[in-house]
Amino acid sequence: MSVAPNTRLGRGLGALLGDHLDRPVEGEVARLPLDSVGRNPFQPRRKFKEEEIRELAASISANGLLQPVLVRSTPAPEHWELVAGERRLRAVTRLGWSEVPAIVREVDDETMLVLALVENLQRRNLGALEEAEGYKVLVEKFKRTQEDIALAVGKSRATITNILRLLKLPVEVRQLLGAEKLTPGHARALLAVDDQEWAVELARMVVEGGWSVRRLEETVRLNPTRPPGNEDAPDRRKRRARQSGTPDPVLHALQEELRAALGTRVVVRRQRGSKGRIEIPFHDDRDLERVFALVSGREAADVLE
Repeated sequence: MSVAPNTRLGRGLGALLGDHLDRPVEGEVARLPLDSVGRNPFQPRRKFKEEEIRELAASISANGLLQPVLVRSTPAPEHWELVAGERRLRAVTRLGWSEVPAIVREVDDETMLVLALVENLQRRNLGALEEAEGYKVLVEKFKRTQEDIALAVGKSRATITNILRLLKLPVEVRQLLGAEKLTPGHARALLAVDDQEWAVELARMVVEGGWSVRRLEETVRLNPTRPPGNEDAPDRRKRRARQSGTPDPVLHALQEELRAALGTRVVVRRQRGSKGRIEIPFHDDRDLERVFALVSGREAADVLE
């Protein structure tokens, strides 16, 4: 399906996936070699829960695959690209199948992304950030308006706007949200905090203290900025030192890239001459293991065996 510039994204989705995925997609079913089907490059979901895949595999083993996966052809002969059915494909792979029942449809990149979003939103809730990143691709890559997206996925325009705003949160807050230590409700409350360092500190308070969304909202209402005296003396000195000097744009750019890559508030400090140091904070033992794996490429458990 090719989407013309003035058409709605939602048009034609029912014909491709069935009415809201309540019935199988109609069409001739082919049995394709499992290793000839590549992943959907526009799949918004980053994490697939192992328990869910295991349960689906058990169901398929007992009852068979009730709905074929949806694929499109690729320039390479006898190779296809998954459009919808990532969980089913992972489940039959777990079962050791050599072939997978599939329906072939010719769809463009934009439709692939919308189909993947709709399937995930209607079958299993996407993480808030995964959903936001999917919408961001539609806006930036395919030049779609928020109203178009709302019509395509069956949500209000205001909901789409609020979900996209989550991508403006500090890296550390997004990391906690992605790890499900913060709820989307907590994240939305933190959007009202302009001071990023204060937002990160509040997010840590939520995690450590088990705060409800209501408590966080009340705290933000009473303290939209960091209250005086909330920092200890060393922190105040560090803040003044940062404010008094002119930041090095190169160091700042590298620091921001490291923060994004490691999901924590990395600090790159220049010392005398060309020397310096990199500080990588972590929240707890589990977070330390996560950072260690990202930096070293090895799991902490492998080192401690």
